[in-house]
Amino acid sequence: MDTHLIEITESTIGHYDSRALDFWYGTCDHDVSQNIESLLRYLPTDRPLDILDFGCGPGRDLIDYKNRGHRPIGLEGSRNFCVMAREHAKCEVWQQNFLELTLPVNQFDGIFANASLFHIPKAELPRVLKQLHQTLRGGGALFSSNPRGPDQEGWNGERYGSYHSIQTWREFMTNAGFVELEHYY
Repeated sequence: MDTHLIEITESTIGHYDSRALDFWYGTCDHDVSQNIESLLRYLPTDRPLDILDFGCGPGRDLIDYKNRGHRPIGLEGSRNFCVMAREHAKCEVWQQNFLELTLPVNQFDGIFANASLFHIPKAELPRVLKQLHQTLRGGGALFSSNPRGPDQEGWNGERYGSYHSIQTWREFMTNAGFVELEHYY
């Protein structure tokens, strides 16, 4: 990985690591059921699902998926978030840098990427989205929520973000093999 990508990763993860407890208290009671249900409505209802919570943070949504009877696994870059997510949700959580993923093929029914994919630089996004597509089972679905923007990326304090228009985001998703099922703002 080149030095620019290392800087992006280390700074962004460092930001979350240094504020992990504050982040938990600031977001633990956020109601994201609309997002969770947006993923689940496209998946089978007759069995527990294998869900990858991509960028699971301290585990709030892992708890929700588990309480609904599913088998969530978290994926997170922040070491402190991983520790907290394992403690809060009692789920398996993989600590992985988003730019150096090791994902099994055909493993998950759904991927929940709630406010996480925007941390991936534009140049790396096609590869990461293809990896996410490959880890889905046939008929699987990806939910992503992203802050919108004018197709720019850069620093917001210590965190790096890519802010795409809906047209650009659709191109990235289509090129990675995804088909849009639903969109809302």
